[in-house]
Amino acid sequence: MEEESMEEEGGGEAMMDDQNHNNWGAGGYGRHLLGERLLPPAGPPRPTGPEHNGAGLRGCEPGAAAGRAGAAGAIAAINISASTSKFLMNVITIEDYKSTYWPKLDSAIDQLLTQSPGDYIPISYEQIYSCVYKCVCQQHSEQMYSDLIKKITNHLERVSKELQASPPDLYIERFNVALGQYMGALQSIVPLFIYMNKFYIETKLNRDLKDDLIKLFTEHVAEKHIYNLMPLLLEAQSTPFQITPSTMANIVKGLYTLRPEWVQMAPALFSKFIPNILPPAVESELQEYAAQDQKLQRELIQNGFTR
Repeated sequence: MEEESMEEEGGGEAMMDDQNHNNWGAGGYGRHLLGERLLPPAGPPRPTGPEHNGAGLRGCEPGAAAGRAGAAGAIAAINISASTSKFLMNVITIEDYKSTYWPKLDSAIDQLLTQSPGDYIPISYEQIYSCVYKCVCQQHSEQMYSDLIKKITNHLERVSKELQASPPDLYIERFNVALGQYMGALQSIVPLFIYMNKFYIETKLNRDLKDDLIKLFTEHVAEKHIYNLMPLLLEAQSTPFQITPSTMANIVKGLYTLRPEWVQMAPALFSKFIPNILPPAVESELQEYAAQDQKLQRELIQNGFTR
């Protein structure tokens, strides 16, 4: 089967996003070819097939999309038949998915997972979104979800091995980079798979894609390194400016997001960055609080800071 061009997948429209691709072009996604007209679906598709309990994929059916766009007359004029419908939404076999569609997604995910903060990624978000949309319409959601989880799991296992090889003086900073890079990638990956999330993960698995991907980082990276990381964080806390305050804050807040119960490992450390972690102060401990404050002030002065 000859694959349609990427220009056709994107509807031939110019992108209308910023350099971080936060705002996708309106009307460019999920459009359907009806003769020579492009008609937008009236909302997300409603998948069909066994995995969706028979719900109709209205957003993927050209007749339904045209009807919602007020094109019933046009449909009647061209007398859409079963063969015409097949032309309008080409059938994507599992071989097509594996050889054509998934490789495009795989390459884009690679770039998103390995980009540095602030980098501009030279990929078409519109094309990737269109690939996901068509695969959902053609009932490849289960395979696509499996491939996505496997892809990201393999990436995180490599990240974990690289962290294990890091010397202690670089360990904290590299963990911070890995955590920030991954969470940044999710801000792009999750929206690109919004149709799969809506019509497979939420509907059939009763879960959420973002939660699943955060859990992967917890299991394959954070849980494997928490007992090496925490002593280094406590040591850095007792030695002012060993690492930057922003790095310490990012890691502590990130660990709390991944697994709130990790607070019990170092309540005093977490309380510096997470509100209401410790119980309310009591009058009998005010002198101790004052002594801690004075100690901090002395340390700041010793490191060149003035009152």
